[in-house]
Amino acid sequence: MKVLLLSLVLVLVCAAQETPAEIDPSKVTGEWRTIYSAADNKEKIVEGGPLRCYNRKIECTDDCEHLSISFYVKSDGRCQFFSGVLKRQEGGVYFIEFEGANYLQIIHVSDNILVLYFENDDGQKITKLTEGCAKGTSFTQEEFQKYQQLNTERGIPNENIEHVIETDDCPP
Repeated sequence: MKVLLLSLVLVLVCAAQETPAEIDPSKVTGEWRTIYSAADNKEKIVEGGPLRCYNRKIECTDDCEHLSISFYVKSDGRCQFFSGVLKRQEGGVYFIEFEGANYLQIIHVSDNILVLYFENDDGQKITKLTEGCAKGTSFTQEEFQKYQQLNTERGIPNENIEHVIETDDCPP
């Protein structure tokens, strides 16, 4: 229980770094592909890792009060489809049960990139991770630098960045 409370406090502190009011809901909705993922516990996001997600679509409704997410995860080389609708909590944080308790926040969005920040509590360890998504299949150098900056701000080593799109052969 203390770990869960600590996790929530950490998420709320991170939420204060960039307020939800700075997120333009009209830019969130769309077809998004995971280009990069990074985590302080890299084992979770390497190829075949439980948190290596291949995003497909994110939809923001009611001024991002609700977030609909569709993504794939590979298990034994096979793509498994997942989707869900998340309700925004205090501080612009969303909760989803997937490989443990996940607290999700949109930390950056522009016309071409979307960066999600997660804290995953699998019952034994809290893993901080980001997913850098694009409407295409790559980031510009400036977009990649922004992604690296966001990782650094959250204590995620940039040497732990995985180029996820290279292994994305799941259906569109």
